[in-house]
Amino acid sequence: MEKEELKILAQNLANPQGEKGIEIGEMMNATNISMTLESIRTLLIEDNQQILEIGHGNAGHLKNIFGLAKNLKYTGIDISETMHNEAKRLNKEFENQADFILYEGKKLPFQDRTFDKIFTVNTVYFWENPVEFLNEVYRVLKDDGTFVLTFGQREFMEKLPFTAFDFTLYNNNEMEELISKSHFKRMKTSEKEEQIKSKTGGETIHRIYTILTIKK
Repeated sequence: MEKEELKILAQNLANPQGEKGIEIGEMMNATNISMTLESIRTLLIEDNQQILEIGHGNAGHLKNIFGLAKNLKYTGIDISETMHNEAKRLNKEFENQADFILYEGKKLPFQDRTFDKIFTVNTVYFWENPVEFLNEVYRVLKDDGTFVLTFGQREFMEKLPFTAFDFTLYNNNEMEELISKSHFKRMKTSEKEEQIKSKTGGETIHRIYTILTIKK
């Protein structure tokens, strides 16, 4: 891919827009689905819980969440109007249980201690003020809640041509150090590996990613 094409891909991975954004949302759902499902499993969702997902994309994985427990309430929040509309369109059957909210990416528009479980997959690269944002997550998480943060490791991500544009990359130590600067007190690190199709073409790549289970 040419530099300009890679730049457009990077922009759409951060904030999918229009027809191209819908396409990229589908591709992200396909390439990230195992990371997303592993993250959801790690949350240990139980009946009657309130779940928040930060950066839901097209939310093609929602049925997997609702299949895990009874009487769940899901809230998805995203900065992309395209993904907001697409998630609502694809998840009409869950409209009584799922809310989708568009926001500006900095302040979470919820009251303190609202959610039992919060998760986010492949969004941390785009956080402007990561420590401040982590403290926002801390604020809206219940005292006994769990926050799962999943990201591709720096060593793997650096090999992808589009991450040269506006991505901030982290290895495990850097991410753990970042979280230690926030209000969060405890975390558990789990590394995973998988073979996936590349976002820039048909080749298969070996992805190494980390799931952090974070608690107050």
